Amino acid sequence: MPKHLKELSELLCKIDDPNLIEKFLARLFTPREVLDVASRWELVKLLDQGLSQRQISAQLGISLCKITRGSRELKQKNSVFRKILSLREDGNLP
Repeated sequence: MPKHLKELSELLCKIDDPNLIEKFLARLFTPREVLDVASRWELVKLLDQGLSQRQISAQLGISLCKITRGSRELKQKNSVFRKILSLREDGNLP
């Protein structure tokens, strides 16, 4: 893992204001990158809800390759995506 990603992760953990994090990410990434990250997160949530890859592709307008990558990660033992999804469920987030 790159050193700077670790530093960024540690800094984000210290922020308890979701609005500040959202503003930071919106300025760190280009508008296209923001949309990309948001759609990738949305596809993970839709996979978790049981939608098929083809349904997700049609709904979000993204490639099956991106969806397959998310699907593989969800199926892994000790999946990081599953851990993050469980945090979402515990916190009653949308």
